[in-house]
Amino acid sequence: MKKISIIGCGWLGKDLFKTLNSYFKVECLSRTDIKDESSFYLADIIIISINTKDNYLQTLEKIARLTKESSTIILMSSTSVYKEFDKEVNEDILIRDIKLQRQAELLLMSLRDNVLILRLGGLMGEDRISGKWKNVSRFSDGEVNYIHKEDVINISKKLIESDIRKGIYNLVAPMHPLRSEIHKKNCKKFALKLGTFEGRTKRVVLSDKIIKDLDYKFIYPNPLEFWD
Repeated sequence: MKKISIIGCGWLGKDLFKTLNSYFKVECLSRTDIKDESSFYLADIIIISINTKDNYLQTLEKIARLTKESSTIILMSSTSVYKEFDKEVNEDILIRDIKLQRQAELLLMSLRDNVLILRLGGLMGEDRISGKWKNVSRFSDGEVNYIHKEDVINISKKLIESDIRKGIYNLVAPMHPLRSEIHKKNCKKFALKLGTFEGRTKRVVLSDKIIKDLDYKFIYPNPLEFWD
């Protein structure tokens, strides 16, 4: 049975642990709870699901250094690496604006051979409701690049079960309705106040690669239906 270590037990990590623990031997700890000599680093798969605060790059370097050579590291990254673009993008596009999240990806790939980078779209589902934002009332409209938490967990499980040990994948629902469409529907459903929309973005993050390589069918392909 594969042993999996999850670093980061937040909104995604805790449910990732609950699901994977039914199929594998899984341990989930916060970044501050792991000691250098911990057997945590001897797992077959190390999943990193932490925010970019508090010496993020140094933390990733430490994890890569302590993890055994044969392990696969899975980094929960973000489609924020594509911020410079206002068009359709996939994993092959050349990123020139190297911000922190992209630095993190490059760092891990420079230190280890078996690294899977999962670029998550806007992570939604359950209590994360598009249109329900504190102190935010103005939005730019445009096609959304969201993914439901259940699809992130399911894709992670299928990758672990597969022979894929390295690469970069966009994890984004294949349908891209307008943000205004989603907000209007959710405001009606959850009795929220509809904000105003100014401007228009055209960035669409494609997930064709993960669909092809895993023969994957999304549980929630349409963000308009995430909260039905």
